[in-house]
Amino acid sequence: MDRDFINSLYIRQQACPNCPSPYAVVNWFNELLGTLFPDFAKQQFSSHKEFELHFEKLRLQLEQILSRNPLKSERESSEIAESFFEQLPLTHQKLEQDITALFEGDPAAKSRTEVIRTYPGFVAIAAHRIAHELDAMGVQLIPRMISEYAHGKTGIDIHPAATIGNFFCIDHGTGVVIGETTVIGDHVKIYQGVTLGALSVDKKDAKTKRHPTIGDNAVIYAGATILGGKTHIGHDSVVGGNVWLTRSIPPFSKVYYQASMNGADGSTDTIVFKGEMA
Repeated sequence: MDRDFINSLYIRQQACPNCPSPYAVVNWFNELLGTLFPDFAKQQFSSHKEFELHFEKLRLQLEQILSRNPLKSERESSEIAESFFEQLPLTHQKLEQDITALFEGDPAAKSRTEVIRTYPGFVAIAAHRIAHELDAMGVQLIPRMISEYAHGKTGIDIHPAATIGNFFCIDHGTGVVIGETTVIGDHVKIYQGVTLGALSVDKKDAKTKRHPTIGDNAVIYAGATILGGKTHIGHDSVVGGNVWLTRSIPPFSKVYYQASMNGADGSTDTIVFKGEMA
């Protein structure tokens, strides 16, 4: 084998001797999820003290993972880990609200337990809430590891920097894409195949708002594509299936796709809008 090739790989190995493996990050996330929701727990605890020690172990594991991260925040690993666990009650409260939104938003859901244990939307949202907290604290790379694990597990791709409000519901979910600078309000519901994306993928736009803003109480149906950082979906609006939007719509709007029944006369498929385009 080529010795130069082996040497180049060895140098790279030496440059990152303690890099946190994706396995370590994913294992920590799954342990944390099982701690927050016993439905995912791999162990049972015989005493309150044992459970407290388990929490401390998770905090120390996060600190260790952060200390090995080659793309570190300016903050100390111990400070970030402490801040993350101080924020955990609020993160858990948000996830309980998301469970409520998923349960109340799907007539097929028989219980909150069913939502927690079987809904991919819940796993994807839980991963996002946790990854988003770390991202907001300046942690690099590790939030993406968590979000990409959830992406592979659920088919739902949410960038950890996306801002998502309370009572968020993703029904079915496969193929959902939510970009980095997306802002989503409270009580929003989206279905499978929805893309909240950018109009441009030019690298020079990396630090600009490239993805849409979705107002409170909006519903976005399957296959809809909404693009652009200046695109605002007004609150209480409904975006129908397969709609393609690159312009804003005001509150209480309804936009839907209407297929032509007879193309022989030159008619084409149209997007029907009830309201006035912004």
